[in-house]
This record gives sequence, C-alpha cells and structure tokens, in this order.
Amino acid sequence: MDIAVQYCPNPDCSDYGKVGSGNIRIHSRKEKRFFCRTCGKTFAATYGTPLYRRQWDHQIIAWIISLLGNGCPPRAIVVTFGMDPRTVKDLWRSSGRHCQHIHEEKVLKGRLDLGQVQMDEIRQKIQGAILWIAMAIAVPTRLWLGAAVSLHRDKALILRLVEKVKAAARCCRPLLLCFDGLSAYISACRQVFRTPVHTGKPGRPRLVPWPDVHLGQVIKQYARRRVVGVERRIVQGSAAVIAHLLRATQNGGVLNTAFIERLMATFRSRLALLVRRTRHLARKMDWVEEAVYLIGCIYNFCTYHDALRQPLYVVHRRRAVLHWVERTPAMAAGLTDHRWTVLELLSYKVPPAVPFQAGG
Repeated sequence: MDIAVQYCPNPDCSDYGKVGSGNIRIHSRKEKRFFCRTCGKTFAATYGTPLYRRQWDHQIIAWIISLLGNGCPPRAIVVTFGMDPRTVKDLWRSSGRHCQHIHEEKVLKGRLDLGQVQMDEIRQKIQGAILWIAMAIAVPTRLWLGAAVSLHRDKALILRLVEKVKAAARCCRPLLLCFDGLSAYISACRQVFRTPVHTGKPGRPRLVPWPDVHLGQVIKQYARRRVVGVERRIVQGSAAVIAHLLRATQNGGVLNTAFIERLMATFRSRLALLVRRTRHLARKMDWVEEAVYLIGCIYNFCTYHDALRQPLYVVHRRRAVLHWVERTPAMAAGLTDHRWTVLELLSYKVPPAVPFQAGG
C-alpha cells in the first residue's frame, strides 16, 4: 500500500486532492483503507478508480477490460464470465472516463517534443446520425494524442483536436503538422498555435505565433472510389526544415498521412462500432468517446509497438548477441519507464483539480 499516490477525497478537507502533503496514513492493511490526519476521514485505496466498490476480483475486471480494449464483443464476455450485460457496460464506461482523465494528466500535460503530428478523421454511423472522430498521432513515438468526437465535420471539431495537440507539445521546438485536404485544419492550426504576450498594459494581450510550426497538406484525388493521385502541399514553413523533420521522424520519405491511417485501422479492429458495414451501432455520442479513450490508453501504455523496439547487444561467451528491447508509445515518449498492465492502468489515481485559493 503506497501512500505516496493517495490523496484525501473529502472536498471539505483543507488537504483535498493534495498528493504527498504528509496527511495520509494507513488505516487498515487488511481492508486496504487509508485515513487523512487533517480531517480524520477514512477511504478505500480504490477510491477514484473504476475498481471502487466492485464485487468482482480486480484481476478478473482487468481481464475483462483488456478483452474489451482489444476487440472482444461484450456478448462473449457476458457468456464467458456470467456477468450481467449492464455490469459489463458500466465497467466499460467507467473505465473509459478513467482513461480519459489519465490521458489528460499524462499526455496532455507532458510537454513533449512531438516532431511530426498527423491528423485525420473517421466517419462512422451511429443510431440516427453520422459521427466524426478526429484523431492525432505523434509519428516518432507512435503516441496517440487524443480524439475529438462530433456530429459535424467542421472547424469546431478540428479546433478541439488541435488544442489537444498543442497541450501535449513543447513550445519553441520544430513541429510538422500533416493533414488531409480539409481546409479547417489550416485555419485551426494557425489559430491555436499562438501564445499571448503580456506587456502589463490593459486589454487583450497580443498573440504571437509559435516559431517553427510547419503545415503540410496531403490531398488524395479519387475516381470511382479509388485513389488515382496524391497532391502534396507545403502550406506553411520551409521545405528544407520539413525535409529534415521527415528524416528525423520517419526516416525520410514524403509528406503523408500513413501513420494516422494505420492507427485508425487499429481502432477499427478493436472497437466493434467502428468496423465498416456492421450492425453494431452506438446509441450515444458520449459512449463512443469513452470507448475510444479506453482503447487509446491501452494502446499508449499497455501495448508494445513493433516499430518502437530498440536493438541491444549483450556479450555472451565473447560473442555479441542481439536482443530487442520492446517499448510502448508511452515509454518511447518518456511518459513511463515500463509497460503498464491493464490492472495498473485501472488502479492509477488521478488527483482532482483543486481550485486555487489565495493566501490571506
């Protein structure tokens, strides 16, 4: 039982949501409970996670979430484990919301050197409407940067996605943004990637564009639903810098959106409602967003990626033996030093946002 990751969940406590403030102590090792020295309240170790107040064994719950996050139909889990379908759905949704909080805490606050980011959208039918899911991926680390879900493929959808990319990016580092022919990407990137400069004068501060942000557009030309040509445009930036970023992030080549398209194929294979020509339709948009974040976090933190493994030569009996060090996208991005298990993902506690209080 690690008290270093625990926080007081009592909103009336002066140490509410504070991690490492020294107010948390162990109350019962058998029952896995802690107590706060400030307010005297006790709480379970699983408070704030999808495992809280679950009657099933935590390892079985982790297996169920792992199966759901890798494309297993919920009906098969109901039949195999003898669970109520409502329990499986509630586990899926609560785990999705939990993974969304982890993504915001780990990825969107990571301030990462992304290098190259590719963005695209998935068009999918839900009950009575068409749903658009916009996603982004950091090419060098294959890190999934998040998704935005909307009923319309418009600038508002793209703005939400680009804001997630900006939140994860480190300022003043060369960044290449690649996208398709949707014109909203250009205006959204130019609008979001700006920083306010405060001069102390009244009024709105002046917004200065980020330096070294380069925009590349890949426009596919279709005829009878087949790609017959590809046009590549440099919308903003230097061709020499873009060529350098392409060599550094994807070992050369040309402007493309191949990496985000492969990622979307992974999501389609792991989420039944994203499979083409399926009868498995979603009823609500928020459920789709929760399911997408569950799969995205399992992909980032719990799944090894073959393209990210590194060679390691070990001398054995005077001979160099080649071994491969497997890595997840989160390991390649420096967000963690090991591959998380699904149980570790579900047990991770994200402290609540504590409002700022000025001292008296």
